Amino acid sequence: MSTQTLNSIASKELYVQYDWYKKTFPPVVQEACDEFFLPGFKFEMIGISKNINALMDKDSYFVTKIRIDKQYDMFFRSSEKAISLILDRALGKPNRSFNLNRMTDLEAKIITSFNDYMFNMASKFLSPPPANELRRTNFDVIHLTFVIKDVDEPKFGKFIVSLPAALLNPDTIASKGEKFDNTTFKTSTLDVKIKIGSTKFSMYDLKNLDIEDMVIFDNSNTKKMTLIIDDYEKEINLNPNLGLITPIDNNNGGDNMGANNLWDSIEVEMNAEFDAVKITLGELKNIEDGMVVDLTSIYGNKVTLRVEDKVIARGELVIVNDRYGVKITEVVAQQKGNTQPAAPTDDFSTEENPIHTEEVNPHAEDSSPAADQQDEEFDYSDFELDDEDI
Repeated sequence: MSTQTLNSIASKELYVQYDWYKKTFPPVVQEACDEFFLPGFKFEMIGISKNINALMDKDSYFVTKIRIDKQYDMFFRSSEKAISLILDRALGKPNRSFNLNRMTDLEAKIITSFNDYMFNMASKFLSPPPANELRRTNFDVIHLTFVIKDVDEPKFGKFIVSLPAALLNPDTIASKGEKFDNTTFKTSTLDVKIKIGSTKFSMYDLKNLDIEDMVIFDNSNTKKMTLIIDDYEKEINLNPNLGLITPIDNNNGGDNMGANNLWDSIEVEMNAEFDAVKITLGELKNIEDGMVVDLTSIYGNKVTLRVEDKVIARGELVIVNDRYGVKITEVVAQQKGNTQPAAPTDDFSTEENPIHTEEVNPHAEDSSPAADQQDEEFDYSDFELDDEDI
């Protein structure tokens, strides 16, 4: 991250000083405008920053630099749209659109005079420059960004006042102690995901997945799971629930013996995670490296199996040797266009295959139960191959 970016978003002192800037300078800017042009404009401060680049965007600006002393200056930057608003009210609407590059001497003098007038009012809130003969070529500057609006028309522009930080003495808001008792939140809960593990699964096995089948997750460990909150992941240590241990024979699927073409042999990654696991903030705060987390209560929750984040099936967690597995209780994914699983076939491009012959009306409402489900179901056709590829 660049220094400019850090200055623009991570200046903690500006957070506690913002209220002082908000109360001090917007009234001055508004009063100067009302006295110079008469009422008709409204100034609203929308930001404070140490980085001018984050404020100016791609607009063109007219800049007035006013010398405070040999070391310090104040800058006033008016966007092209802001100047157009001001001149329309001061001189009347012209026959041509305002262009900053074709600004006349009269127009420039009006804006410069206004900035001089504002400087005289705002400088009252600056401290006297220190008695130092050393000329500084660079100094910290605070940029106050305003939006100027015409009260009679839906038009606005941007106005930026740049002040030398060394001449400012802003008040800061000091904390008077903790407003909340942290212990209050320890029992509050939030929804998290608990990833159990993953495994490679062939399209043949996936296509023929059925209730009572068992899926063993090669990339799992009965003593570890992964806690996921948004983009944050944390591996947690567990005391496994030994009551989940179940015997299994060596002939339970996964050998691809029924695969009879390239499509059936394709392997995809299947992930398993608990549905809507709730954990307290106190438990979350206490999760540290090496700590064993007690998640006994989640073992009774349903487990969802996903491929490419699409729901395949749901089931119950079991332990087989030192790996987690899932005993299928519900198969969600079905062959597209079928209510029953289609029998495997060597040719996936024939007319009998409803994947290719189904006509879809893009304007018709999807009345199938899957259309109302929040989770997107797996579509086997995503992995189809053309005849020449088989």
